[in-house]
Amino acid sequence: MNKEYETLDDLIKNNLNTLETTKALELIEELKDVSVKGVLTKKQFYDVAMWKSPRPKNYYLSNSEESIIEVSKGVLLTNSEEIKMSLLTSLNGVSVAVASSLLTIIDPKNYGIIDIRVWQLLYLYGEIKTKPHGQGFNLSNWKTYISILRKYASKLNMNVRDIERIFFFHHRKIQVGNLYPV
Repeated sequence: MNKEYETLDDLIKNNLNTLETTKALELIEELKDVSVKGVLTKKQFYDVAMWKSPRPKNYYLSNSEESIIEVSKGVLLTNSEEIKMSLLTSLNGVSVAVASSLLTIIDPKNYGIIDIRVWQLLYLYGEIKTKPHGQGFNLSNWKTYISILRKYASKLNMNVRDIERIFFFHHRKIQVGNLYPV
């Protein structure tokens, strides 16, 4: 994978696109009132989790409506990124990536989904120094990742999700070989 642009600022400016994907738009619409109501239902949780990663389906289903409501209340009441991520990943089957998807669908202005493609691109451009293959994310990785996305979103007056999506689709365009190393 080679750099197509000198900097990430150049990459963003030459790939400006704030059009959301169809499925993400549907989910954003489905969850538009979550922040106001202060709670996420099991169906809403399940729909987003399955969109991001369907393999842990049975784990997602094993979470009770009550536990999802309790966790989502805590997430929506706190300003602590660590607490949000800790609460979400306490649910069965929820990885850092799935937790970041839930936060993103609820609040695309301030969140982006942690993803192997975007991580690899940030690594290519020297923004991230660890995990060149972009796998096995933890809380520390997510905090680094989200701060980088927010830096670019703030600089360019864009939503964090828009920055993440630009990086994601650019990686797809320049990727050579397998996404996952053998």
